[in-house]
Amino acid sequence: METSEVRRLKDLERENAELKKIVADLTLDNRMLRDINAKKW
Repeated sequence: METSEVRRLKDLERENAELKKIVADLTLDNRMLRDINAKKW
């Protein structure tokens, strides 16, 4: 691989990790909101 390809791959891996974290956070928020909404007041 060329240097530019390696750099691009590392950038994509970093972006992928950030997006996975965002999805995990939003999934947790969604579950918490569903649990709160499911309780009978």
